[in-house]
Amino acid sequence: QVQLVESGGGLVQPGDSLRLSCEASGIIFSLYVMGWFRQAAGKQRELVATIRSGQETYYADSVKGRFTISRDNAKNTVYLQMNSLKPEDTAVYYCKTSRNSRDYWGRGTQVTVSS
Repeated sequence: QVQLVESGGGLVQPGDSLRLSCEASGIIFSLYVMGWFRQAAGKQRELVATIRSGQETYYADSVKGRFTISRDNAKNTVYLQMNSLKPEDTAVYYCKTSRNSRDYWGRGTQVTVSS
């Protein structure tokens, strides 16, 4: 059973930083692409960043230069370091992976950026 558990969200002010974590179980973590997505209220879920098993990364234009995705295969954990947060980054952030053509999602963690 694949499980993804996110943590690290919270309420911060514009310009602050947060680090999200997503711990995976039920998969050989090092083999799989891991992704962070987010969904703001009333909007569609969107891709934020991905990281492949070989550490290659991809970022949405909206977060490029501010967010950094990384992974620790020994801890089965993927991270999202978010710097210079903006109010428009407010959303529920989800971790995702895929195995055997099936997508697996965590339950999400709320990030709120407000003064």
